[in-house]
Amino acid sequence: MKRWNRTAAGLLLFLSIATGSMASENARTFMDGTAAYRQGDWPAAISAFEQLTQGGIDNARLYYNLGNAYLKNGDLGRAILWYERARKHLPDDPDLRFNHDYALTLTKDERGEQSSPLWRILFFWKYQLSPENVRWIALMLNTVLWSALTVLTIRKKRLLRPSTILATAATLIFSATALFNYIDAARVRHAIILPENAAVRSGFADSATQLFVLHAGTKVRVERESGDYLLIRYTADKIGWVKKRDAGMI
Repeated sequence: MKRWNRTAAGLLLFLSIATGSMASENARTFMDGTAAYRQGDWPAAISAFEQLTQGGIDNARLYYNLGNAYLKNGDLGRAILWYERARKHLPDDPDLRFNHDYALTLTKDERGEQSSPLWRILFFWKYQLSPENVRWIALMLNTVLWSALTVLTIRKKRLLRPSTILATAATLIFSATALFNYIDAARVRHAIILPENAAVRSGFADSATQLFVLHAGTKVRVERESGDYLLIRYTADKIGWVKKRDAGMI
């Protein structure tokens, strides 16, 4: 595992500031979890960190620590689930990326649906920046562009100059990416398979035909929900129903 001490210290400071006191319940819970982690008591660390998430703490470092604890405890599915949740906030963190990539090497299934390498090269900023960072960049670029256009218009300067064209192009690119991310997040959901073996069936009952089996840590796309089941897509030709308890929503 990479950079545990710095991550723990940073998260403890966050909890202390958020609650206003070093002796707050959340800070104490985190300190208990940290102590358990250092002692190798992974279940106790997981219990403490999970308590914080259930209490409404939404923090990428906490998710990262939970992923580490689950991985140490031999629970690959939940480790990758929490790494994925952390990556939604910190997609470019090197330590998180290292541990996540390592966890992926332990999975049994090949990667499912993936974007093409060419697509990732052409639209590299989408995969290197978090949706939140893209939104802020789009907002700043729009502010700068429209402020500059307003000044140029008032001073009756030429609008079609190279710097203005480049700024307009960058603004359009990041604004379009922010819009795409928003629509994608609202429309597309993903989940991680949790148990060592999860049967994917043609229907809602255990008696339904088993189509294929997925293993812990595999990422799938969730098409829809029905009762205690999820309709998931692993690849274009592998679609079926899995129990909700067997898949953790990212």
